[in-house]
Amino acid sequence: MTLPATAPAIRPARPGDVPAVVTMVHELADYERAADQCLLTVAQLDRALFGPAPALFGHVAVDDDDRPVGFALWFLNFSTWAGVHGIYLEDLYVRPAHRGTGAGRALLAALAGICVERGYQRLDWSMIHWNPAARFYASVDADPMTEWVPYRLSGAALRGLAGRGVTAATHVSARPGRVPDRGDEA
Repeated sequence: MTLPATAPAIRPARPGDVPAVVTMVHELADYERAADQCLLTVAQLDRALFGPAPALFGHVAVDDDDRPVGFALWFLNFSTWAGVHGIYLEDLYVRPAHRGTGAGRALLAALAGICVERGYQRLDWSMIHWNPAARFYASVDADPMTEWVPYRLSGAALRGLAGRGVTAATHVSARPGRVPDRGDEA
């Protein structure tokens, strides 16, 4: 395999990048042995990134012809202990032909730069335990958060919890025009 002559450039994702990013999300799901669980569509990602109240952001690594060859999709989180936002990296992916070019490091560096510029305290992500990218993350001095255990509610469990104990008197609706997870009470 011949690597590209120059490292891919990093820039914010644009609407025209969405189909390529969706394709790469599906490639990532296939790599993580979960292709059947990946249902993302172009319309969904376009709305999430560029709709009226975007809560998801993206950057792409592009080749010399401005074609995306990698991406980072991320959103803001908030540390109640530090009292500031941070970035949660949902997915980072570089196509196999462009690995080793510095694209992954450049995508992470772009997000680290946003954190520093905006005064955010941290950049968080998780990865599947067998992913060899752990060596890459160690090379940028990222710390594995082994003391934290991720949890998830989905499907029937999510719907079941949502239906228990919520009455009109106790339910707090999101303020009009706001994304419910941006400062509204839980």
